[in-house]
Amino acid sequence: MKALLAAASLLAAAVPGAQAAPPAVAVPTITVASSAAGASAGFDGVLQPVRQATLTAQVGGNVLALRVRAGERVKRGQPLVRIDDRDSRAGVARSDAAVTQAEAEARNADVALARSRDLKKSGFVSQAAVDSAETQAEAARAGLAQARAARAQAALAQAHAEVLAPYDAVVSATHVEAGDLALPGRALLTLYEPGRMRAVVQVPASRAATLANAGDIRVQLADGRVLKPSARELLPAADPVSQTVEWRLDLPAEANNARPGQTLRVTAAGLGAQAGTARPTLPADAVLRRGELTAVYVAAPQGFVLRALRVGPAAGGRVEVLAGLAAGERVAADPVRAGLQGAQAAP
Repeated sequence: MKALLAAASLLAAAVPGAQAAPPAVAVPTITVASSAAGASAGFDGVLQPVRQATLTAQVGGNVLALRVRAGERVKRGQPLVRIDDRDSRAGVARSDAAVTQAEAEARNADVALARSRDLKKSGFVSQAAVDSAETQAEAARAGLAQARAARAQAALAQAHAEVLAPYDAVVSATHVEAGDLALPGRALLTLYEPGRMRAVVQVPASRAATLANAGDIRVQLADGRVLKPSARELLPAADPVSQTVEWRLDLPAEANNARPGQTLRVTAAGLGAQAGTARPTLPADAVLRRGELTAVYVAAPQGFVLRALRVGPAAGGRVEVLAGLAAGERVAADPVRAGLQGAQAAP
């Protein structure tokens, strides 16, 4: 009998109606704000040198010597790479011989022309013979000019065998080693001028016009320093795939010791907003993303209601709501907890 009573009590405890209601989960909420005049936006960017060059081979040949390493500072005119120039030296020798031959032919043609003119005065040759001698002299002089131009071209090609630094710079990367074959157009090394840096940011094309009139722009470097750009430029064309525009911000001399390629943060304040263009914004952490679903939990009298949204790209930890939400509504700050059973908006 006692066993039956115990089983009956356990069965009664397992009945759903006998279970206690789950405790309420209080979830903090956020009031959806509206972007207005004086709003700000933040973007991630990269530090780049204003002046950077990739030196390429102008002549073909094996790399005999790579005289610098990445990270070294070089002076203008300093030899950087030596390419085998035996073929170009042979070209210079051929052009020198061609110039010597052309000079001899030009002198011979001038002598023949002078002799023909003297004979014409004495009546021994006709005017046609003089005209022919003048034509031959002109052709010889043209051949001499062509030979000299070919020699200059060969000398220029030989000079390209020694690659020199175009300006005072820092070597950022080397692309060949001694023994490699350097064909014309192959990259040899990359260098940059360390004295001038800029921040490069890819901004949405839809916000380019607004950023062009930003009142206050700050650039935060990787080491925490905050600088104000000395100049700014928005490129006129947008990328057809990402629909972004490149924004260049020249930095003052305080950024000279920073390393190119480091990430940075650009904040633009005082953007303003034209009438009718202000849109709601909310923290990016409040948005729930599950596959193709982008939604938030909107506070309701009985708890939270899941609502799908269409949002823009995140900037400065916030997202712009393009559709699905109005300014002034309350959404859950933690969408994971808001989806629990019994979740209620915290007072």
